[in-house]
Amino acid sequence: MESSFKKQLEEYKEFWGERFFFLDNYSRFIKRGNPLPSWSSSDIDDFIASDPVHGASLKTVREAANFGLTGSLIGAVSTAGVAWKYSRSLHGTALSFVAGGAFGWTFGHEVANHWLQLYRLDRTGAQVKFMEWWEKKCEGRS
Repeated sequence: MESSFKKQLEEYKEFWGERFFFLDNYSRFIKRGNPLPSWSSSDIDDFIASDPVHGASLKTVREAANFGLTGSLIGAVSTAGVAWKYSRSLHGTALSFVAGGAFGWTFGHEVANHWLQLYRLDRTGAQVKFMEWWEKKCEGRS
């Protein structure tokens, strides 16, 4: 009985491992003995200036976050405003605010994907290169 459970568990791990293969890129940074120190916006700017290929990709990805934030703000305020106007229900307005923010964030990222042509960039590769750069920089400090 136990061996069939282990077999089923391994199949389950393999199934989800195929779907979340991109997490392997980050596993060496996540499963470290001592975690990497946090970085600031100026550290990211230093990386962008030092790496012309991956830095440009990372800069574009950071710009895309602004699209998501703007979409989230517009979605949250507009849906909450409509909910408050027609229902005068505090809990309904709060739920509309949260849902509108989530939908706006998603829509903003979709707009950024097309506007900034993110589908052409290796976003994961740029983030991994930044993590490698940060790891080397932090080891140099020690």
